[in-house]
Amino acid sequence: STLLFFLFPDTDVGVSGGSASKENAAVTHITAQPSLLTTPEPWHLLVTQTPAKEKAKEGETVVLNCHFNSPRRPSLTDLMVKWYKEDEKGQMDLLENNVTVLPNNSRVFMSGDLSQGDVSLVILNVTTSDHGIYFCEVTLPDGKVETGDGTKLRIRRALGLFGIEESIGTILGVVAAGIGGIVVLIIVLTPQLRRCVLCMRQGSCQ
Repeated sequence: STLLFFLFPDTDVGVSGGSASKENAAVTHITAQPSLLTTPEPWHLLVTQTPAKEKAKEGETVVLNCHFNSPRRPSLTDLMVKWYKEDEKGQMDLLENNVTVLPNNSRVFMSGDLSQGDVSLVILNVTTSDHGIYFCEVTLPDGKVETGDGTKLRIRRALGLFGIEESIGTILGVVAAGIGGIVVLIIVLTPQLRRCVLCMRQGSCQ
């Protein structure tokens, strides 16, 4: 206390009751304001994916819809969006921090307007390897993470350049070839059938 008095000679170590109450009131007044200002309002976020199931054919473009709704408008620089896929091989990250993470891949990217809560995913020229369940995940500035219910994507394999028409054409071609073969067979056998008929009429058919 002697050292403190030496450093601060004007400090009054003995405080009367009246001055103490004034100081306490001042301290209470000062500390009350920051507590009101620093109380964070809780984030509320709802992430919705539609539809629950999606089908596409090889070569088509698919849009997997995902929207988030929050009463508080988060800063877009602090908002992190992630997309990942789950299939029989496990989990594969497609997009992190709003950017595609697949190496050498320009088929998958995020579309929509972040300011409107649209974080949908686009897949160009889909292949059968794109099948699986896709999840949209949004991370808020306070670290809270919300994930959609997922969209199951099924890919139909294309039958060829003209799809089903090609298989129908193949079937028609086989039928036509069969009919042609029968016609040729009839033409070849016709002379022998004529001779046999003549022989039967003359009763000398050998």
